Amino acid sequence: MSSHQFSLSLSFALALLGFMYNQKHLLLALLCLEAMMLTLYILMAIWPSQTEHINPSPLPILMLAFSACEAGAGLALLVSISRTHTTEHLENMTILQC
Repeated sequence: MSSHQFSLSLSFALALLGFMYNQKHLLLALLCLEAMMLTLYILMAIWPSQTEHINPSPLPILMLAFSACEAGAGLALLVSISRTHTTEHLENMTILQC
């Protein structure tokens, strides 16, 4: 495993740990989820150069587009929740209230 792969795997693991730790704050959970997606994007973008593939796959660009859609939907949900409940702490809400 090269140092680039190790550092990207470590950053993914740290983002996953942050996502599991910050489940009570929606904004922090969205930031950790975005960090995980960007780490996966970078790993998928450098993978063809390390495996000697000639034709690069369009999958990283597709994943980046889905990640942008996910971020937009998450921020829209955050704005909607903060307008109705005046907080983004998920521990103060139940599923029946939203």
